[in-house]
Amino acid sequence: MDRDAFHVYDTTLRDGAQREGISYSVEDKLAVARLLDSFGVGFIEGGWPGALPKDTEFFARAREELDLKNAELVAFGATRKAGVKVEDDGQVQALLDSGAPVITLVAKSDVRHVREALRTTEEENLAMVVDTVSYLVAQGRRVFVDYEHFFDGYRNDPDYGVALINAATAAGASVNVLCDTNGGCLPSRITAVVTDVLERTGARLGIHCQDDTACAVANSIAAVEAGATHVQCTANGYGERTGNADLFAVVGNLETKLDMRVLPEGSLREMVRVSHALADIANLPADTHQAYVGVSAFAHKAGLHASALKVNHDLYNHMDPELVGNDMRVLVTEMAGRASVELKGRELGIDLSDNPEVIARVVERVKDLEAGGWTFEAADASFELLVRDEMKGGRKRHFTVESWRTIVEQRADGTVVSEATVKVHANGERVIATGEGNGPVNSLDNALRSAIASAFPELAALELVDYKVRILDGSAGTGAVTRVLVGTTDGRSTWTTVGVHENVIAASWLALEDAVAYGLLKAGRQTGD
Repeated sequence: MDRDAFHVYDTTLRDGAQREGISYSVEDKLAVARLLDSFGVGFIEGGWPGALPKDTEFFARAREELDLKNAELVAFGATRKAGVKVEDDGQVQALLDSGAPVITLVAKSDVRHVREALRTTEEENLAMVVDTVSYLVAQGRRVFVDYEHFFDGYRNDPDYGVALINAATAAGASVNVLCDTNGGCLPSRITAVVTDVLERTGARLGIHCQDDTACAVANSIAAVEAGATHVQCTANGYGERTGNADLFAVVGNLETKLDMRVLPEGSLREMVRVSHALADIANLPADTHQAYVGVSAFAHKAGLHASALKVNHDLYNHMDPELVGNDMRVLVTEMAGRASVELKGRELGIDLSDNPEVIARVVERVKDLEAGGWTFEAADASFELLVRDEMKGGRKRHFTVESWRTIVEQRADGTVVSEATVKVHANGERVIATGEGNGPVNSLDNALRSAIASAFPELAALELVDYKVRILDGSAGTGAVTRVLVGTTDGRSTWTTVGVHENVIAASWLALEDAVAYGLLKAGRQTGD
């Protein structure tokens, strides 16, 4: 598809930045722009120069530091003020000074906003749009116009928005973007209005949807199907209130469901990587259940699903996950059947197809353990160790634990010190080691690895990177059963292990012991004591 025939327009750096909890630095904004460009969007809205100092700096630095391969940089701003000549309006001049080749103007299209917010007349508002578009086009800029509150305004006066679009198009606007600013529309409403406006104007239309009814993606797709050829989105759906249309869901739907090639060849496979990288820059956790790019987007839990997936992966996947850089996962839980365990084993590199007895034992162990509060959905490493325990000959133990203890001491000056002692057997020797840490779990981790470090020097690369505690239902207060998840890395990959016990330190120890055992397994230590 001709890149100008359909526009994927990203507004993460302006509209997305209005999400509560996001505050991009200029360095962040430059990094986001590079990622979006590498993904292949056609336009990147960088912010509002002249209104926000940070955005003014961004555009100044972008001229020197950004080398965009796929996207054009867009400056966002308002039309001239009422009663002010366009050439005398400082905000309009700031748009030109930004150096952006494309400018998006926001304009009022609801007569109530014209009268009550702008406190001017419909005629003056129309002149503000025409004057600003004409002026910027004459200065060599491509101009898009965002019509704020278009769908609400259309309900009250279906002729005024059309008059604005016709006038702006005649003045040189390339795209007229219909905005569901309050996010209150449903897809049927979007379809009806876009169809009607297209018939009445013949202009090139775009769509900008907020997600207040959880319909932003569906509304964007409905607009495209009705004839819009420009869609505005934000990465991961970031934005004010409940957010905007999610770039990755919209693009995923256009490419895989409508067979529209809106990105450069190969870009679709980068969706997961780019989505998660952008979440990191925003300092927000990646949404595990996000369509297309979430780690659970193609995760299957029910045994019935797994039985079908064993025959054909397409039976319970709406598409091939690899097309968007994701993969299918099978979750092993108390709901799991034999097919789930076999598929999960295959995912972990263990062929259980000729071991029905092993599969049966694993299924029963998982069900028994989960009845006591264990879960293996997020603890693949512990599950793999469990499977290997049930295989012929069992899993070789690199070390065995005789005992462990930990103490926490608060001294007179208020300092809190944690110390642990472990007694283990490794390589035929009994070893006693101590460790200190910033808490009992950290001190146990240090003591265990210190005890077996001489036998297994590769443990030096292991690092505990995540620790989660959950109090399980069924008991209350400090006497409740506790589940602990521990994340560990060797610098190349990360794995998660689980422990459950009435005592939180004991639960932590079980997860830590699995973490070290799995680390040795990954390092190629297939044998031990």
